[in-house]
Amino acid sequence: MVKLLEAVGRWVIAFLEFWGRWFLLSAKAVTLAFKPPLRLKRFIYYLATIGSDSIPVIAVTSLFTGGVIALETYNAFHRFNAEFMIGAVVAISMARELSPVLSALLVTARSGSAMAAEIGTMRVTEQIDALEMMAVNPIKFLITPRIYATTISLVFLTVIADIIGYIGGYLVSVHIFGVNKTLYLRYTQNFAHMEDVFHGLIKAAVFGFLLSTISCLYGYYTRGGAKGVGESTTKAVVSSSIAILIFDYLITYLLRLFNL
Repeated sequence: MVKLLEAVGRWVIAFLEFWGRWFLLSAKAVTLAFKPPLRLKRFIYYLATIGSDSIPVIAVTSLFTGGVIALETYNAFHRFNAEFMIGAVVAISMARELSPVLSALLVTARSGSAMAAEIGTMRVTEQIDALEMMAVNPIKFLITPRIYATTISLVFLTVIADIIGYIGGYLVSVHIFGVNKTLYLRYTQNFAHMEDVFHGLIKAAVFGFLLSTISCLYGYYTRGGAKGVGESTTKAVVSSSIAILIFDYLITYLLRLFNL
């Protein structure tokens, strides 16, 4: 019993320590963005590497995701002669849930791991210490532009995922199953609304902030040489993915609670 209590106590302390560090690091990174120098070039660079370079993988994933939704729902809707409703299902599913979550998980795997590995390598090779010696704030220089670039990029990537996912569902429904395209588009317009898109964009912004801050946090506090960098990268991806799924539920619950 004593050992169990000790294990629980250590877990609670580690949990509180992690979120305490996360809050302090996030607060510093967000507020430092408004202090000169602004370093817009670094922000634009991360917009390109995190946002633009992620478009191909987001596009392919969203196209087939929309197609899979259409494939899975066709048999059920066909029994009631309601195949034209597939478009609304694809649009709402992609906008509210699948586009922000899948985009966030893909960016976590692609860019979140890179953030943790790069910053972690700089930590163990004492490059961050060198920045501090040169009076350069490492949080502002390394973390702030990544956080803002990731948050903004994920919002736009989610919009792209919405569009391409719907195209995937349209191609499968209309060109494979022969659904009437006029009814398909009309019922999509009737049942899918802009608030569905806004819900997804709210989630995307929160997910972008979470995955970037958690990934940078693990990289910034890396210890133990090359092995420590690998461990930090793994923990960053796992923790970010879990946080995305947990906050996905919380945001959905709050939006429904307040009827937003």
